[in-house]
Amino acid sequence: MTTMRFDDLRQYSDVLRSRHGQAVTVRFVEPRDAEALQNYFRALSARSRYNRFLGAASELPPSELDRFIHVGEADRFSVVATTPVDGREIIVGEARYAFDSQTAAIELGLSIDDHWQGHGIGKALLKNLECRAAAFGAERIFGDTLRSNDAMIALARKSGYGFTNTPGDWKLTRFQKDIQNHVRIEPQEIPCASWRLAAVSPRAMSSPAV
Repeated sequence: MTTMRFDDLRQYSDVLRSRHGQAVTVRFVEPRDAEALQNYFRALSARSRYNRFLGAASELPPSELDRFIHVGEADRFSVVATTPVDGREIIVGEARYAFDSQTAAIELGLSIDDHWQGHGIGKALLKNLECRAAAFGAERIFGDTLRSNDAMIALARKSGYGFTNTPGDWKLTRFQKDIQNHVRIEPQEIPCASWRLAAVSPRAMSSPAV
């Protein structure tokens, strides 16, 4: 497990590329993002919201939105994927992940804006999450999704995840991958800021986190 500095979240931002080469920034959610994040969820199609929340919902409840925008509480983290459109930063995807120190596992959930699906953003975001998880010492990453969520299942399969039953819920399936063997020790080979910072200066961080 490594540590993180919460006084400068920008150092953990990464620039990914869509299938067509468009820059997509992945960064931690901040309190200033509350309205934009809620609008993002409201704008998702009913099916996409159902898949993301594993049930019917029109928006994030206020208590859940508050948890989304406060990074690091209870070892839970939220990121948004953004891209510039007409000079404005637009949220095109999001993800939330949590670390369980007893099992050394990261649990995740993510969504991509309906209009931006098919651009390779989901695959790039998932790979970035694997990198962030490895930087924090996780050995395994997994998520649960509805058995009817063909898009998430296809994404996980293409990304090398295996599948198993979700304990206690027959409507869900679990996708998972072992990541402890994917750690790279050379900073110049590390594909995300969290991993690079952990490799270069693991003692420079101050606040304990996932």
